[in-house]
Amino acid sequence: MDLGTLLSLLLALVVIAIVMIMDGGSPAELFLHPQAILLTLGGSFLATAISTPLSVTLAVPKLFAIAFKGDKTHPASAIETLVKMADRARRDGLLALEDESKKIPDAFLRKGLMLVVDGIDPAQVRTILETDIHNMEIRHSHGIGMMSAAGGFAPTFGIIGTVMGLITVLQQLDEPSKLGKAIAGAFLATLWGLLSSNLIWLPIGSKLRSKSEHEISYRTMLMEGILALQAGENPRLVKEKLSAFLPPKARTTEAAGNAAKAGTKA
Repeated sequence: MDLGTLLSLLLALVVIAIVMIMDGGSPAELFLHPQAILLTLGGSFLATAISTPLSVTLAVPKLFAIAFKGDKTHPASAIETLVKMADRARRDGLLALEDESKKIPDAFLRKGLMLVVDGIDPAQVRTILETDIHNMEIRHSHGIGMMSAAGGFAPTFGIIGTVMGLITVLQQLDEPSKLGKAIAGAFLATLWGLLSSNLIWLPIGSKLRSKSEHEISYRTMLMEGILALQAGENPRLVKEKLSAFLPPKARTTEAAGNAAKAGTKA
């Protein structure tokens, strides 16, 4: 679970509730007109579905799950694995990696290593892996685009709801006692449009984009490690090359861990 995403969303809701209370209202007022919620959320989602392939629309629950999931990649661990395999490949040859490669849980890394073990030309290995990364990026862009589109439609449907509500208000001008609630209900649609856009659709889209960029960087790192291993590069050089993909703090932590290991062995 990505606690940062969950806590940020909960805190944003708390801030909204606090502000409403400070203004003399109540958070419960947001739900007094369910038709505003239905039009804003339902309308923006369906408008987005019109412009999006059905397969992407049906994957919306999965997209939300991905946004709230924790990071399952372990770059430092992957680097350590590749360095160990590079060392063994230099000593025993690439074929010695076959059994070990089959046991690797990461499908992308396993695929790349098996291509190397099978003796595929390095240029072809790079092309295959780059194509895999590129197609993954395209798949991710569909979900990100859908969230961004919904974030654009939501405020518009909020305005539509407000206009529809004001039409009802104008029909009740001869009943002044009902005007206050009717006007409040009309503008509630605009509020829901802005809230859903800036608190749900656009932030989730940005989170998915961030996760996609992280995975692209991770797979690119794996690809460079696989190609370095195939080229028979020195394991220490492989480690230095792949460590460049880590943030500075992670590199420092890894270096400290290696120093501690060396001290223990000594």
